[in-house]
Amino acid sequence: MEKLFDHQFHTFESGLRLISVPMEGTKTVTVMVMVGTGSKYETKNINGISHFLEHMMFKGTTKRPGPLDISRELDALGASYNAFTDKEMTCYYAKTSVENIQVAMDIVFDIFLNSKLAEEAVQTERHVVVEEINMYNDQPQYIVAMNFDRLLYGDQPAGWTIAGDKATILGLKRQQFVDYFNTHYIAENTVIGVAGNINTEMVKQQVAAAFGNIRRGTPFSKLAVKEQQSQPQADIFYKKTDQTHFILGFRSFSMNDDRRYPLGVLASILGGGMSSRLFSEVREKRGLAYYVSASQDLRTDTGCFEIDAGVNNDRALEAVQVVMQEIVKVKQDGVTADELERAKSQAVGRTALALEHSDFIAQSYAGSLLFKNKVLTPEEELAKIKAVTLDQVREVANEIFVNEKLNLALVGPFKEAEPFKEILKI
Repeated sequence: MEKLFDHQFHTFESGLRLISVPMEGTKTVTVMVMVGTGSKYETKNINGISHFLEHMMFKGTTKRPGPLDISRELDALGASYNAFTDKEMTCYYAKTSVENIQVAMDIVFDIFLNSKLAEEAVQTERHVVVEEINMYNDQPQYIVAMNFDRLLYGDQPAGWTIAGDKATILGLKRQQFVDYFNTHYIAENTVIGVAGNINTEMVKQQVAAAFGNIRRGTPFSKLAVKEQQSQPQADIFYKKTDQTHFILGFRSFSMNDDRRYPLGVLASILGGGMSSRLFSEVREKRGLAYYVSASQDLRTDTGCFEIDAGVNNDRALEAVQVVMQEIVKVKQDGVTADELERAKSQAVGRTALALEHSDFIAQSYAGSLLFKNKVLTPEEELAKIKAVTLDQVREVANEIFVNEKLNLALVGPFKEAEPFKEILKI
């Protein structure tokens, strides 16, 4: 794929980083501010504060005192806007028409820089966050993902939930938000991404003016993740459901390990679409599932290869067995040259679709800066995928598809775990 965008990167004196990506063929612009903090940067007594703080940032600034002052202005632009918190990143963004770029920048930057974190808003919003946790706890797909992380990492930040537990959320004090805000939302830990039909010099000038007095400091480091496993592990969570949900996964590689590229190709072959091996075997041939897919979960210091499925309760054991059989087939026989080429072609096609959207571009470029401190363009990513060989796919399959890296989290109407544990053998 030829080079599509001439991005411009600038580091301000404060350490704040800006990546601007002109996209002449679009009528939209996305303004995004990323900060390198999330639940893996928390301690147990404040677990959930990153996510809670994300909520608080929309509750009013000195310039826009109340939540309606923020939402009405963005709604009037017809903007798509939101924020999200992950284990290692929190992000705020607005996507709107190019005519509204300066207003969108002003609002997003104001939220990030000048949120009031008012006591009254803290007291009200904590109950909203609790209801969000309650909502997740009613969703088997969320529970199984939460249990899977806990199975892998246990009682350390990597194994905690992003939202935190209800008791902690109800006990957080305003000063804890202020302290976290002032020590984590700092110039050296922040990347701004702006993508769309933009004038890069205007963007740079507006960012410089808005962030002239941004908070400074030394970025917090997160605890190193401890991984210990010597045999297959399973977590079977009893819940009366109409469908059994499970994640069968293997410890694998971090986002900084180039072995993730052949493993990504393997994920595509196994569960990357309706023609994938798992979709064919589990859903089409046997009618065991509605959804089944394979993917990677990539972090700066950990990684996991995951197979997710929602299957018939009465045939859940059979479904896990079929997935295990497909894993063994790949390890023993590898994949075919045709499968490899289709997976590469799929990556090219999906990237081409994503490149039409300014929000994808902003997040892709800003994310590579935040986590790698360098720009890794979509074209460079695709070049690494295209270079994957059959031998590399076989090597990563042999490396991660082993008993001492195998984990199963399952949610459904099952009180006995042993039948599932007995089939977790490669």
